[in-house]
Amino acid sequence: MYKPGGTIKQLLDKVASQEYILPAIQREFVWWPEQICRLFDSLLQGYPFGTFLFWRIAPEKRQEYQFYDFVRDYHERDNYHCALLNTLPERDLVAVLDGQQRMTALNIGLRGSYAWKLPGKWWSSNDAFPIRHLYLDLLGEPDAETGSEYRFEFLTETTTELTGDGQLWLRVSRILIESEDDLLDSLDDLDLSLDQRKQAKRVLRHLYRTVHLKEIISYYEETEQDLERVLNIFIRMNSGGTPLSYSDLLLSIAVAQWSKLDARQEIHQLVDQMNKEGDQFNFSKDLVLKAGLMLSDIGSVGFKVENFNKANMTLLEENWSRIREALLLSVRLLASFGFNSQNLRADSALLPIAYYLFVSQPGEGYLSRTEYAQDRENVRKWLIRSLLKASGIWGSGLDTLLTALRDQIRTHAQTGFPVAQIESVMSSRGKTLSFTEEELDELVELPYGDKRTFALLSLIFPGFDLSKHFHVDHIYPQARFTKPQLRKTGIPEDQVAEVADKANRLANLQLLEGSINNQKRQKMPHDWYAQFKPDALARQQYLAGLEITDLPESLADFPVFYEQRRKALRARIVSALQ
Repeated sequence: MYKPGGTIKQLLDKVASQEYILPAIQREFVWWPEQICRLFDSLLQGYPFGTFLFWRIAPEKRQEYQFYDFVRDYHERDNYHCALLNTLPERDLVAVLDGQQRMTALNIGLRGSYAWKLPGKWWSSNDAFPIRHLYLDLLGEPDAETGSEYRFEFLTETTTELTGDGQLWLRVSRILIESEDDLLDSLDDLDLSLDQRKQAKRVLRHLYRTVHLKEIISYYEETEQDLERVLNIFIRMNSGGTPLSYSDLLLSIAVAQWSKLDARQEIHQLVDQMNKEGDQFNFSKDLVLKAGLMLSDIGSVGFKVENFNKANMTLLEENWSRIREALLLSVRLLASFGFNSQNLRADSALLPIAYYLFVSQPGEGYLSRTEYAQDRENVRKWLIRSLLKASGIWGSGLDTLLTALRDQIRTHAQTGFPVAQIESVMSSRGKTLSFTEEELDELVELPYGDKRTFALLSLIFPGFDLSKHFHVDHIYPQARFTKPQLRKTGIPEDQVAEVADKANRLANLQLLEGSINNQKRQKMPHDWYAQFKPDALARQQYLAGLEITDLPESLADFPVFYEQRRKALRARIVSALQ
C-alpha cells in the first residue's frame, strides 16, 4: 500500500535531519546537471514524480548495516562519494531503496551545489571546478525542441537582475530560506516592464508552491528485516532508470557480506588511488571488481550471480590486501610505461598483468630492480601489441579470454611473464597478436589523437623515460598547415588537402617531454632543433634516432620529408611487431 509523503520541502527536511538515509547497497549519485534541470522542469510542468521505496529498519537491526548520508554539495573531484554515517540518531531509521537519484537531485538543486570539471583544464587545478548553483530564468521561454517549459541552469554566483539578454535568474535555493512574500516583493525593486514583472511573479509563485505546498510525494514502505528479501527488492526496483549494473550488484552483496572490512569504502578508495597514479587514469569500480574475481580465482571471471555467493565474497575479502597491492603495482607499472587515461585504449588489459603480479608477488622492487628489467620489457611489449590491434583484443569474449589467460599465468608465472603461453591462448580464441600487411599499413598512418599512437611511438622508439609525462608532438607544427599557408609555400591546389591531412599522421609525430614541448610551441623543426641541440653532430645523431635524415626549412618540401620518414617508420614497425 502506497502512503502520502507530503511536500518536497518536508522530504528535504527529513534528508537534512538524517531521518532518511542511504543503505550501503545503494550506488553513488550518477546524475549530470542536465538531468537535475529536467527533473525540476518536469515538477513545474506537473508531470508524475514517481514513487519512493523506503525500508524501515528496526533499532535492533541498524548495527548490522552501514549507512550513508545524501550528497548535497557535489564536486566531481573532491566530493562525489556519499559520506559514511558513523553516528546514527536514536530512532527507527528509514533507508531509501528506490529514489536516491531523485532525492539527491532535489537536495543539490534546493540546498547545495554542483561542481564539474571544465574542458581543457587540469584535474589538479581548483579553478577547473567552479562551484555552481541551480538557477531558474523567471523570464525564460519554452523550448519546443527539448519540451522544456522552464529554463533551469547551473550557474556560478549570479545576482537576480535583468540581463541585457532579457534573462532574470533566480537562485532556486532562496525559496527554502525566504518567504514567498519577500521573494515576490524583491521583484518590485527591479527595473522590469509590467509584463515581465507579471511573468516573473507567476513563475516564482509556481516554483515556491510546488516545493512548499503541493503534496506530490508518495512512497511504499518495506518493514521486513531480512537482508536477502531487501536485496531482491532493491535489485528489482533498480532495473529501470539508470540501470543497476552487475558491478553494482556485486558491490551491494560484498558490502552486505564482508565481515571485517567496509567493502564500499575499500573499493572506492582503491579506485581513487589507482586513478591518481602517474598522469592519472580513469579506472572504474567495474574493473576493480572484475579484478577481485580474477585474482581470487573465482568462477569464470564473469559478473554472474553464481559467482556472488557468500563463500566467494569471503574469499574476496580475505584476498583483498594482496589484490589491492597487485592492482596498485600494475597501475604504477603502466604509468612508468607512459600510459594514462588519455592513451590507455583498453583498461581491461591491466587485468592479466595484475594477476601475474598477484601470483608472482615481486613487490615494489619490480618497478626498478635490474633483475626484473627484461620481464618489465616483456610485459610492456605484450601490452602495447595487444593495444595496437585494430580488431580490439579487449572487447567481445573478454570473460572467457581472461579465465583462459588466468590458467596459463598461474601455471607459468614463476618463470617470468609467460608471453608465449599467453599469446598462444589469445590466438586460439581468434585474438592473435600477429599483424597482417593491411594492419601494418594502417598503423603507419595512425592519426594524432588516436589512443594507439602513443603506444606505437613508445614501441618503435624505446629508450625514453616515459614516466616523465611525454606528449605526442607534431614535428612540423600543425598550425602551419592551414590552406592559405600551404598555398603560399607553393603546394599545388590539388595537394593542399592531402598535405594538411599528412601533418596529423604518424610520420609527422614524435614523443617529446611535456616541459620541452611547451617550450617548442609553433617553431619550425629546423629552428627548434638548432636551439634544442646546438651541437651539430649531437643534433644529427639525435635526429637519426628519430628516423629523421633531413629537416626542410620550407613546407614546400614537407611531402618528401613525410614519405621518407613514413618508409623508415614502417620498417621499424615491422621489426618491432615481429
